[in-house]
Amino acid sequence: MPAVLTEDGVRHFDGITYATTPGYRPRLLDVHVPAGDEPVPAVIWIHGGGWLEGDRRYPPPTVPVELLHRSVLRAGMALVCIDYRHSLEAPFPAQLHDVKAAIRYVRQFADAFRIDPERLGVWGESAGGHLAALAGLTRPDGPAGQELEGTEGVRGGHTGVQAVVDWYGVSEIASLLGHPLPQMPGAEFPDPFTTLLGGTPDRHPELARTASPVTYAAGAKPPPFLLVHGTGDQLVPYSQSELLAEALKGAGGEVTLERVEGADHIFLGVADITPIVTGSVAFLARHLGA
Repeated sequence: MPAVLTEDGVRHFDGITYATTPGYRPRLLDVHVPAGDEPVPAVIWIHGGGWLEGDRRYPPPTVPVELLHRSVLRAGMALVCIDYRHSLEAPFPAQLHDVKAAIRYVRQFADAFRIDPERLGVWGESAGGHLAALAGLTRPDGPAGQELEGTEGVRGGHTGVQAVVDWYGVSEIASLLGHPLPQMPGAEFPDPFTTLLGGTPDRHPELARTASPVTYAAGAKPPPFLLVHGTGDQLVPYSQSELLAEALKGAGGEVTLERVEGADHIFLGVADITPIVTGSVAFLARHLGA
């Protein structure tokens, strides 16, 4: 795996294929590793976009790329940014299968990246926050078993993670199936919740429960969670993070819920995003032993 080495000693592995499925585009990931010789913990970044769009290379427009990358690398952690199949390419659980495949891939090739395979965290925003929460809570011996692990990419190896950061992700889908979405002038945007579930109303209750992180919060003790959510979020109500926080606490998990007063989705309305980013990085660094 050839790497690009920058002047500050950071190694960049760009556009690596971690999974392929006939009929779909290859799933890619980028790995950025800080300077040094010892294995480092890694953070897997999962982009948002309503499960309908988005790109591993770009955080939401409120979060500068340089701020995200610099904050993680300076904390002594590698950053792994992944793509996954969108919901019009394949409905749930394809997106979670891809996240699990990326985790298996990073573990399989950890030595090549100089990553410690037993110190992995996931961090996602919006749709990516939902997938990060599911990645932290689902396991082969859990309620859905192997169904949510998938068989894409590297076979074998566990997909457990040691910490989760979930920015304004969906936690309980059924209650949002009729939730009115903000109007976007000039944009034809399918309903993200029904599209994720395959657009089959007769199966919505079953699939909505399977795709909801709260379903799995009462299982084995979860990893530490940081939930960050704007109280003025019009797309994913703040109450979604309250639900997950309560469920995690009930399971004896360590969970921190941070309110961002008045902020809309993607933290619109926040004057300075830097403390939110650095606070999330500090949480991951603490729990991953960076």
